[in-house]
Amino acid sequence: MSSGPLYLGFDLSTQQLKAIVVQSDLQVVAEAKADFDADFGQKYGIKKGVLTNEKEGEVYAPVALFLEALDLVCDRLKEKKTPLDRIKGVSGSCQQHGSVYWSKDGERLLSALTPDQPLVDQLKGAFSNPYAPNWQDHSTQAECDEFDAKLGTPQDLANVTGSAAHHRFTGTQIMRIRRKYPDTYAQTARVSLVSSFLASMLLGKVAPMDIGDVCGMNLWDMQSNQWSEPLLELAAGGSDGVAELKKKLGEVRIDGGGSMGPIAPYFVQRHGFSADCQIAPFTGDNPATILALPLRPLDAIVSLGTSTTFLMSTPKYKPDPSYHFMNHPTTPDHYMFMLCYKNGGLAREKIRDALPKPDGADTWANFNKAVLETPPLGVKSEGDRAKLGLYFYLPEIVPNLPAGTWRYSCNAADGSDLQAGAQWDAETDARVIVESQALSMKLRSHNLVHSPGGGLPAQPRRIYLVGGGSLNPAIARVVGDVLGASEGVYKLDVGGNACALGGAYKAVWALERRGGETFDELIGRRWKEEGAVEKVDAGYKEGVFHKYQDVLGAFEKMELEILAQNKA
Repeated sequence: MSSGPLYLGFDLSTQQLKAIVVQSDLQVVAEAKADFDADFGQKYGIKKGVLTNEKEGEVYAPVALFLEALDLVCDRLKEKKTPLDRIKGVSGSCQQHGSVYWSKDGERLLSALTPDQPLVDQLKGAFSNPYAPNWQDHSTQAECDEFDAKLGTPQDLANVTGSAAHHRFTGTQIMRIRRKYPDTYAQTARVSLVSSFLASMLLGKVAPMDIGDVCGMNLWDMQSNQWSEPLLELAAGGSDGVAELKKKLGEVRIDGGGSMGPIAPYFVQRHGFSADCQIAPFTGDNPATILALPLRPLDAIVSLGTSTTFLMSTPKYKPDPSYHFMNHPTTPDHYMFMLCYKNGGLAREKIRDALPKPDGADTWANFNKAVLETPPLGVKSEGDRAKLGLYFYLPEIVPNLPAGTWRYSCNAADGSDLQAGAQWDAETDARVIVESQALSMKLRSHNLVHSPGGGLPAQPRRIYLVGGGSLNPAIARVVGDVLGASEGVYKLDVGGNACALGGAYKAVWALERRGGETFDELIGRRWKEEGAVEKVDAGYKEGVFHKYQDVLGAFEKMELEILAQNKA
């Protein structure tokens, strides 16, 4: 460990609070965590970090749990001899869309903390709602319908806020709390996102929401950088309530860097932080993920877990109800584009299990063999029709379809003559499902990329694969075939702490930037790929890439046709 300044990044997720400490050169020097179920499960009766009311679709966590976890993680850092007095700055990431409701006594109690008692004992009266709605909450369908209709259509709502209405988004959550618990709403002085709540704890006063995280609310007008008056009116129950709701929400911090103020005396006196330690803005977990690379414009992350997520940094704002746009957490006039799919790894496993079981220990051996031996789009010889399909074993978000499997074919040369009801063998399914997942990403992101130069077609610069599927060479090959990537496809491994790392890097940039130095410039110079990044595919392949371009219109037409059939 060097003798220079240290920076702390937190990640308050659904099931854990993690902390990671880095040096200015981004080298990790300490880690600690609180596991909510293991450390507090018996006390709070939680399961996987949350409580549920299945009858109404409510999913929430006790705010007291967060308070205890914060003290515990600081204690565990001290137990590991982490020199907390050398920490110059703190930032972090937190579960997006969760919200915390402060009482009228909340900020007074927060500013009067003493080191002789833990947070949980001193802040018993600080919250009008003892529970924080979790991102898994799905109790707000009625409110979502009203949000989608308020400005005209879901597309109109997405144009303003970056997303159509979603159960977990904070605007619909506030609206439901006002309706179902009017006394709680009336007693609420301030509303925090989980990210601004954790920053508030460290500041000793209620912190502003972050420019990246505020986009997960369906209340923020992204183009004008201000609260949307019509949507505030909807959430507040009428024009008379708009001023009050604005006051509860507070100002939004536009600058993702800099300091919001020094750390609260409680953490200096109880945990040994320096009084000079500064608190930088905290952001959401999805924005923090793109900071852990750091991800540059035209780069993309494909997370291949149980579900599939596609993340990209882009200067283009082209919202659609089927995906999300959020302000970039550090770079003005840039956005984070996000696609979420339920049918990821589990869907691929279903296709894998339909194949003969391999002899060896590699359960994916026959699946991978089938993918790599099947030519693009299943076209084995001239005149063969291209094979397209959708494989949804769970109801899907993008596109919004019920569970089902659909197989189509079209003219491979130009995508014409699209026909439903195609049939082929299980080996071809293995190739087609991976192509299908990649084609969906390509369809929804192709207008956000441009040519990297050298006469190449528009495509991402690099694609980084994370999650369990990133270890699969067949998937890497197909992702490169379909999406391109002029500099290649890479496997990324930053351990299980990507969000906390993103927070720590944000703290480094926030406190060490000079003038107009961007996050990409400062962190990009210091971030070392060695040990974290491995090239797993060439990416763009001339000829192969164009085969998928030729049928992209047919793939979109197939989706629209299936959507129309399922609305009938």
